Amino acid sequence: MTTVTTPPGNAVTARLQERTEPMSGASHHDPAEGSVLMRLFYRDWHPTRLGRWFNRFQGWWSGLGLPPSVMAALEVNGRASGKRRSQVLAIARVEGERYLVSMLGHQSEWVKNVEAAHGDAVIRHGRRRRVHLAVVPPEERAPILREYVRIARSGRRHFPVAVGASLSEFAAIAERYPVYRIDPA
Repeated sequence: MTTVTTPPGNAVTARLQERTEPMSGASHHDPAEGSVLMRLFYRDWHPTRLGRWFNRFQGWWSGLGLPPSVMAALEVNGRASGKRRSQVLAIARVEGERYLVSMLGHQSEWVKNVEAAHGDAVIRHGRRRRVHLAVVPPEERAPILREYVRIARSGRRHFPVAVGASLSEFAAIAERYPVYRIDPA
């Protein structure tokens, strides 16, 4: 861990400038952490307290059906608590299919919960729909990741590729980002 020397009384600045090795075992840093503003919401591939609060607010808002159709709330039972957990996600549409992408990779809590629930979940956008989330193999993820980066304005900051990147660039990072096809339950 590298620490930054700052004048006394400037602890907030020091914390925002501090760079750490990924705690989650990832071999790379979250590209979104390059922005001071985004570091208020995400650290080491996990949401901060402020990020969790904002996600809860977005979940409530999405559940009402107010945001664009590309946004929806995913509800899945927590793997440890059994309580229903809600997360707002962007839905990528490719060749008539709908997909969810984890912008935080395999460390995302919603990914762990979906895996524990064997893909059983609920999508909310105005009304609740029971769905089954099927894992998309890494070799099929590139076009889905490219569409996700195009539509997910805040989510794209977590990807080390540009919006207009080639499919081969997305294929190179596909293993890092879980993708699920949304099927009716």
